[in-house]
Amino acid sequence: MAEKRLGIIMNGVTGRMGTHQHLARSICAIREQGGVRLADGTRIMPDPMLVGRNPEKLKSLAKAHGVERWSASLDEALANKSDTVFFDAASTQLRPSVLKKAIAAGKHVYCEKPVATSLAEALGLYRAARAARVKHGVVQDKLWLPGLLKLKMLIDSGFFGRILSVRGEFGYWVFEGDWQPAQRPSWNYRKEDGGGIILDMLCHWRYVLDNLFGEVKSVSCLGAKHIPQRWDEAGKRYAATADDAAYATFLLAGGVIAQINSSWCVRVRRDDLVTFQVDGTHGSAVAGLTQCRSQARVNTPKPVWNPDVPQTIDFFDTWQDVPANAAYDNAFKAQWELYIRHLCENAPFKWTLLEGAKGLQLVECAWKSWKQRRWIDVPALKA
Repeated sequence: MAEKRLGIIMNGVTGRMGTHQHLARSICAIREQGGVRLADGTRIMPDPMLVGRNPEKLKSLAKAHGVERWSASLDEALANKSDTVFFDAASTQLRPSVLKKAIAAGKHVYCEKPVATSLAEALGLYRAARAARVKHGVVQDKLWLPGLLKLKMLIDSGFFGRILSVRGEFGYWVFEGDWQPAQRPSWNYRKEDGGGIILDMLCHWRYVLDNLFGEVKSVSCLGAKHIPQRWDEAGKRYAATADDAAYATFLLAGGVIAQINSSWCVRVRRDDLVTFQVDGTHGSAVAGLTQCRSQARVNTPKPVWNPDVPQTIDFFDTWQDVPANAAYDNAFKAQWELYIRHLCENAPFKWTLLEGAKGLQLVECAWKSWKQRRWIDVPALKA
């Protein structure tokens, strides 16, 4: 069986997400399984080159994961013609500039989201990649989560009948950093550094809503800065200038109404850190990261409103688990494999830089809605 090398420059993978999801659980896992098998039997073996600003971190990370190549010089890495792919998981603010350099060097590009901090920048990247005739993609990992794959199966089977509404709850309490270390980096809470939950999470909600329930047509969003000050990694107090919660309602194609709360200032009392409840005429379901529970019309209890007596129905007990009848891989790895097949055998791949730009479009519409306190239409995006 033939094996072909695929040189991948991986920029900014010393961070938590880059290390765990993209390097360890995606590229290294693909290497351990013997590469990505194409339709003709050829196996594509990723050969990563780690790139970043801290040589010691890079050296340590490479050693820990059995990676032979690393460099603290992005320019030198881009100059190597045998590495044909550039991946970026570094700072959102720096992403447009490094992607443009990679595109100019003739590299195919794949990146984390948000792809930029503005729609104009995001569209500029898409146009540059198209003009350079390089292939491009954006991480949209939640589409391959087991819970959402089970939910999609219910949708495709017609389980819901006509879908009426979607209710999403995302978030958890991120400690302020004074008496207990924060679980997220401090830049997330500084707008001047590219922080903010609207920028971070509405890019996700755009592709989830578009791909599962219907294209987003309009949005009403209220942002909030609930915690005014936090403490950074050095224990220094700073002003939290970015929004740390967002309460958004979306009107989708077909009349479906979606409501999604996103907050780093909420304590969890639900099935998972993110849940989506879908209600339809024939049934409902609640999906988290891995689990999905459903309730059909014939299994729906019939409560009666009576505030004078204790509730006798255990509502949680009236839902059924959707079984895991398939083997679910890591969500990031699943999309990496699709992207590699797209590169090497021109397999379909719809999650492009234009799809990433749609996320920024929704972000800007949400910001406008918050500022003007009104509904904002989300027009079809023209490239």
